[in-house]
Amino acid sequence: MNFYKSTIALLIIAFFSLTIQAQNNATKPEKQLSLDGGSINDQFEFIITKSSNWNDERRQSYEVIKRNWVLKLRDNVLDSLKAVHKNLNDTKNTVNKQTQEIEKLKTDLSTTQGTLNQTNTEKDSMSLFGIQMSKGGYNTLMWSIIGGLFALLLLFIYKFKDSNSITKQAKATLAETEEQFEEHRRVALEREQKVRRQLQDEINKQKSGNK
Repeated sequence: MNFYKSTIALLIIAFFSLTIQAQNNATKPEKQLSLDGGSINDQFEFIITKSSNWNDERRQSYEVIKRNWVLKLRDNVLDSLKAVHKNLNDTKNTVNKQTQEIEKLKTDLSTTQGTLNQTNTEKDSMSLFGIQMSKGGYNTLMWSIIGGLFALLLLFIYKFKDSNSITKQAKATLAETEEQFEEHRRVALEREQKVRRQLQDEINKQKSGNK
């Protein structure tokens, strides 16, 4: 009983809605109405159009609708609702699938961004003795080492020239000393030879005096 009351109330509401719509669409060409096809709205319009009028003893007008039409319309409405629910579920599944794909894309994007940052870091840095350094720090360290080595080279060259100068001076002093020694030895040899000659002369004189 509640079903029929709800159905009749639904039909009455649809009737007034369709009556207003029919007035607005009076200038439009007529549709081929049927319970076997078309939209639910067209099927309600078919029932309203095909229904007959009935007046009670108080002369209040009612629309008389065939029971099989109501059952047919109910089945069609239920089928439409099932189709709507199916479309809704399909849409939900599609949304869930797209949400999962978006989350996966976000994860992949985050991973790719991390890999890109690591690549940029490695590209902008150098490894020295296993220590990761920025290119600026690496260049500064290398130029500092080169500058230090260059300073050591200049110091070595200076020390070498200074040592070479000292060596030359020492050689010159040694040569001069050797020359002086040779002169002294020559003079001493000549003096020794002179003394020997004098001694030999004295010996010869003594021998001559003894004869």
